[in-house]
Amino acid sequence: MTTAAYDFDTPVDRHGTWCVQWDGVADLLPFTISDMDFACAPPVLDALQRRVAHGVFGYTDWRNDDFRGAVRDWFKQRHDTDVDPGSLVYAPSVLNQISQLLRMWTEPGDGVVVHTPTYDGFRKAVDGLGRELRTVPVEDPGLALLEAELARPGARVLLLCSPHNPTGRVWSDAELGGMAALCERYGVAVISDEIHADLTHDGAVHLPWTRYARGRWALVTSGTKAFNFPSLSGSYGFVGDPDDHAAFVRRMNTGEGLASPAVLSLVAHIAAYREGAEWLDAVRAYTYENLRYVGERLNEAFPELGWVAPQAGYLAWVDLRGVLGGVGDAGLQRELVERQGVAVMAGGTYGAPGFVRLNVGCPRGKVEVGVEALVRGVRAVRG
Repeated sequence: MTTAAYDFDTPVDRHGTWCVQWDGVADLLPFTISDMDFACAPPVLDALQRRVAHGVFGYTDWRNDDFRGAVRDWFKQRHDTDVDPGSLVYAPSVLNQISQLLRMWTEPGDGVVVHTPTYDGFRKAVDGLGRELRTVPVEDPGLALLEAELARPGARVLLLCSPHNPTGRVWSDAELGGMAALCERYGVAVISDEIHADLTHDGAVHLPWTRYARGRWALVTSGTKAFNFPSLSGSYGFVGDPDDHAAFVRRMNTGEGLASPAVLSLVAHIAAYREGAEWLDAVRAYTYENLRYVGERLNEAFPELGWVAPQAGYLAWVDLRGVLGGVGDAGLQRELVERQGVAVMAGGTYGAPGFVRLNVGCPRGKVEVGVEALVRGVRAVRG
């Protein structure tokens, strides 16, 4: 499966690198935290090495033409979308941006609407700030359930995940337009987390929120997910209203003391967006084939699943409720950890017991081992 230009099949040993996924689960083969086991794109590595060789790492300004221009051109080339570099903001992470915006736009007790299953980082941010998490199923024909939540007293923000994590769903033009109209009608702000936007598959097209923006809104994202450098930190976004934009920048510069970004993150983003497209296309193709393999093997073992690869990402979100025979998350997790030797994220983490989330951003050989362990585990617990 290795592409002509890149080798994704050869494992990279991540043990002993303070790695959350590998060093955090002793003696288990991990398919958990959503980063990839692949080395960064060569242009990113080259740019980082040149910057390190310079040897000076002083305070840095993210408001430079190189960074702003790389972001602007990336959105135009990859998403056929014009963005305003003047509305750009910067923060250490996407979740940090979300937390800052929730502090700006809500008060304790206010309602924040999310889709379920829900990325656990959203839950932690909303709960940690004392806001009320209000949920709507991802499957919501006609957006009727979303409208009911947005219309409820106290609803202040729609926290959108686009594409959606953990399901990998890519929202359609009609859905996004409908969400925008409803949020405008009920005076609800929108924060659109688009960190998975560059990992779409099989003809699915991601549509940035800037196309639908009306009222109070922000798009938050980062190159760290698609190009696999999350430990360098760094994220950026667009805040629509000029006063809100100024308030966000002021908050980061003063109250948060985060005026200067990590310079290596800026370097990595610029190199990724200027020179990394070929590598990204290769890794998307590779991970999609991994997802297709997962589907083929699981559907062979459990034909009733009828599992289909997601539209975006490298996370296989699998509904096992129909094949587990009433066994809950805890029973399956014990089997996988204690007997099969693998770590897989339980669906309950995202508010969906009976599901699992399997990270296949890794060499095919690892995927094969993990899927076989999952098949054996399910068969063992259901008897």
